[in-house]
Formats: sequence, C-alpha cells, structure tokens
Amino acid sequence: MTKKRALGKGLSALLDNNDTDYTSTNIGVENNKTVGSISSIEISLIEANPFNPRTQFEEEGLQELKSSIEAHGIIQPLTVRKLGRDKYQLISGERRFRASQLVGLTEVPCYIRIANDQSMLEMALVENIQRVDLNAIEVGLSYQRLIDECEFTQEELSKKLGKSRSNIANFLRLLKLPVPIQIGIREGLISMGHARAIVSAGEEDYQLEIFKQIIEKELSVRDVEALIKKGKSSTTDKDESKPAKVADLSDTAIELQSFLTDNLNSKVQVSTNNKGAGKIVINFKSEKELKEINDFINQK
Repeated sequence: MTKKRALGKGLSALLDNNDTDYTSTNIGVENNKTVGSISSIEISLIEANPFNPRTQFEEEGLQELKSSIEAHGIIQPLTVRKLGRDKYQLISGERRFRASQLVGLTEVPCYIRIANDQSMLEMALVENIQRVDLNAIEVGLSYQRLIDECEFTQEELSKKLGKSRSNIANFLRLLKLPVPIQIGIREGLISMGHARAIVSAGEEDYQLEIFKQIIEKELSVRDVEALIKKGKSSTTDKDESKPAKVADLSDTAIELQSFLTDNLNSKVQVSTNNKGAGKIVINFKSEKELKEINDFINQK
C-alpha cells in the first residue's frame, strides 16, 4: 500500500482553511500582480504566516542574511498567499522577510499563490522545469519549492519528473553555494560543470577563490577539478596531527566519493592511508538531511 503524501501541518492548515480564504480561482490580475507570477510587493502589505510554528530566529543568522541581501539582493523570492483587500500573507521565506525589514527594503520579490491550489502549483512547477531556457539556479529553485511547499522527497521528485535522484541532488546542491557564485551561474559566467566542481571544494572562502580564478584565468572544468584536488592534497600534507599519511585517492575512492556526494546531497569525504585502510565521513546539517541520508542508504 502506497503511503499517502501529506502536506506539512502549517502549510496544509494555511491552504485548506476556508475561514481565512479571501481569494478565489477567478483572481487574475490586480494592480499588475498576476497569481502564479513573480511580482514586487510592498512589505507593508505582507503579513506574517500565523501557522508558522517557528517563532524564534537566530539573530546572527539574520544579520548574515541581511548583509547578503544588502550586497546582492534577494536571490530566492518569498512565497505569499493573496488575501482580499490588497493584502498578502507569507507562506514561506520568513527569514528573508525579516532580514529585508532589517535592511529597510520597501518592496520584495514574491511568488503569488491563491489558496487551495496545491495541484496547480505542482503542475506549474513541473511544467516550468521542462523549459529549455532555465539556468541551473532556476531549476534548483524549482526543485526546492516542490520539496518545501509540496512536501516531496528527492525520491518522489525523481519519479515524478523522470530524472535520476543524483540529477535532483546536483541542482539542489548549487543552492548551498555562496550567493556571488549563484549569481555567476545565473549570468552564465560559469557552467554547471564548474559549479559542481566548486561544491566539492569545501569551505566558502575557498569556493569563492576558485570561482574568482575560473573567471580570471578562464579555467576549464578539468582545470578546476585538478586545482581543487591539488589544494586538498596540500592541506593534507600540512596536517601533521594524523598518525598515518593520507594516500592519494584511488579511482574507486574518487568515484565513490563523487557518487555519495551527488546522491546524498551532502558533503562526503573519503580518505585512505598507504595501507589501504580509510574512512568515509558524511556531513549533515539537520535532522531532515540525516533522514534523507538514512532513506537512501536503506533503499533496496
């Protein structure tokens, strides 16, 4: 028996609560704001999501996001629900909403949705992904919206879109790159191959340095992969605390590391010593990521 996929409690309540539904499927264009489009909306017209269970936001994280918005603007639009009386209600993106208020923005880019349109959203996003003119970041954002707003897992997305799970994971990983690199991808400054290589570079500062070198020296994807491998080897040689010298990874180890990184959507490190022994380290940032890793490992 197939388990029925359910919406998250907050989103489900928001979309299915008729008492707060001041919209209808007849809503089309109002003040040049089309339902389903991305529009710039005045912050004063947006109210917080009363169904959001999260009420505490880390101040340091908000300040970092504030600095990013000041430098680069909002990369991923908020999602709002159209209410009556020229009002909107936040569905997702409250951290971006709060950080935008700290910056002092008067308007923010938003996806506009009507209530009770879950199937319409899924169809629109899936259709959007099939477009040939989307850049890699736009594809990744579409995948992320299906996961966040429609409660799909990566495995469900894979089946629904007819794409491999590694393909889904590759695009989602791009959204974890520093904002300047995401902008570079959107503007065509670097390719998807470059971006995938940069993801494996590790720390954000090093990723940005690699990105800078790609632009300045017009490096190929192979050049970038070789540069990152050389950088990791240098770092390893300087680490004298390890009891055994780390050997260069074999083709099998490199292939395994790449496979796990792509499919787990997480940073994976494979290391071996001269005797052939080694270890695999899988990093995760949340319980949700840990569950996805567990589901992948246990799938038959």
